[in-house]
Amino acid sequence: MKKMLKLVYAVAGLIIASNALADANHAKVSINFPTASASGALYAVGAAITHLWNEKIDYVSASSQASAGGIDNLNQVAEGEAQVSIAISSNCYQALNGTDSFEGFAYPDLKIIAGLYFNPNQVVVTGKSGIKSLEDVTGKHFAVASAGSSVYGECQNHFEAAGLKFPDDINAEYITFTDAADMLQNNTIDGAWLMSGVPTSAVTQALSSGSRLIQIEDEILETLKGKFPWYAAYTIPAGTYPGQNNDVKTTAIKMVMFCRGDLDEQTVYDLTKTFWNNIKELGQAQSNLRGLDPKNAVKDIANLPLHSGAEKFYKEIGVL
Repeated sequence: MKKMLKLVYAVAGLIIASNALADANHAKVSINFPTASASGALYAVGAAITHLWNEKIDYVSASSQASAGGIDNLNQVAEGEAQVSIAISSNCYQALNGTDSFEGFAYPDLKIIAGLYFNPNQVVVTGKSGIKSLEDVTGKHFAVASAGSSVYGECQNHFEAAGLKFPDDINAEYITFTDAADMLQNNTIDGAWLMSGVPTSAVTQALSSGSRLIQIEDEILETLKGKFPWYAAYTIPAGTYPGQNNDVKTTAIKMVMFCRGDLDEQTVYDLTKTFWNNIKELGQAQSNLRGLDPKNAVKDIANLPLHSGAEKFYKEIGVL
C-alpha cells in the first residue's frame, strides 16, 4: 500500500510539473497586458495568452485589459502601468527611437518577446469609384482613420510612396473602418483603409455589397522598404472574401509581443517558452495565432531588440 501511494504521489507530481512551471524561489510577478477595444480580435488574443500564463506559470498573475490599441499599449508599458503587450513592429520601432507619435518620449528599454502574425493593409474601394491603384485615390472621398492613429500613418506612408501629397490630395474622411464600411455599402464614400488580420468582418461586409480590394504594387513596397525597416510583402489569397476571385498583393507589418526591459530574465524566458510550447492550443482558441511557428518569431521585426529571456529560449531551440 505504501509503495502504491508513493507511486500515485509521484505520478501526480509529474502531472503538476507538466501543467505548470513551478519556482518556489521566484517572487510573485504581476503582469498587466493591455490589448485593444473589448470588441476587437486583439482583446481576445491577449485574454487567451494571459489565461495560459496564469495556468502554466505558478508565480505569474497576468490579466488583460481593453485599451486604445498599439500606441496606447506602448505608452502604458513605457510608463510602467503595464508590463507586456502587443503592437505592430512599426509603432514599437517608433517608440524605441522616439519618432513620429513618440517624438520626445522615446522608450529605449523596450524589448521583444516574439514576432507573431502579419497585419496586412487592406484597401477597399467601391465599384463605381474607378479606383484601381493608390494613385487613383487623388481627389476621391476616402476614409483614412483618425489623425495620429496607426492606420493614418499607413495611409500617409503609402500615399506618399505613390507620389501623392497626403492628406491634401485626398478628400479625407477621418472615421473608423467600421463606420466606413457602412458608407461603402451605401456608396457615400469611394474607399477606405483597414489594417487587420484576414479575414476581417468589416471587409467581408464591404465586399458583400459590391466593393473590392485593390493591390499595392511591388514598386510601392520597395519604396517603403527603402525608408522603413518593418514592411513585408503579403498576399490575400483568392476566395478570402466574397467576390474576391484573384489573389491580392499588398503590404503588411508583423505584430509583436513586447515587454519592459526590466522584467527579469527568468520570467520572460518562462513567458516565451510557455507561449510557444502551447501555441497549437492557443491557435485553436484564437485564429490569429493559428499556424504560428517559433522559427519565424525573430523574422520581419524591424531589427527590434529581443529581451534576454526570450533570446535564451530562441537559442535553446536553434532559432538563433
